[in-house]
Amino acid sequence: MKRAFFMTGNPGVGKTTALLRAVELLKISGAVVGGVVSREVRAGGARKGFELVDILNGRTGTLADVSGNGPRLGKYRVNLAGLEAVGVVAIRLSIESADVVAVDEVGPMELLSAEFLKAVREALDSGKPVVGTIHRNLKHPVAEEIRSRKDVEVLEVTRDNRDAIPVKVAEAVLEFLGRKSKP
Repeated sequence: MKRAFFMTGNPGVGKTTALLRAVELLKISGAVVGGVVSREVRAGGARKGFELVDILNGRTGTLADVSGNGPRLGKYRVNLAGLEAVGVVAIRLSIESADVVAVDEVGPMELLSAEFLKAVREALDSGKPVVGTIHRNLKHPVAEEIRSRKDVEVLEVTRDNRDAIPVKVAEAVLEFLGRKSKP
């Protein structure tokens, strides 16, 4: 039985939206979901960076910004301190105190942090269900490790299936937890 579900797909197809919907469905069914999600930060209609949100307590931090400090990735500077203070802490907190761990995203920015990689492995090895997103074309040993695990299912999100995928993921996680989904 699969225990971890990672959504992938083209940029802008709705991976994070699908993940957030799966999280919502799990919460409606009584599961405690923790972990981290990222969202765009926009100013004047233009994307200027990414913010991290701890699902359990709402703490936020900067993942990347066009004018920040840290390693450069494209036009962004990755805030490793923010990633670790919010993202890594959120993942580890959810391993301890949630039923389900959410990880958004296993991608190039996040993989600049050895602590983030370690936290993702800890989540996958925790025995708890994991729901997340993974960059589609990511060429990294951790990405290959995730994709090749027998307890992981990688689902391709498309415009045609992006409404059905969250339901499928939530139902599979609830089945793993021995719970029934609520209509």
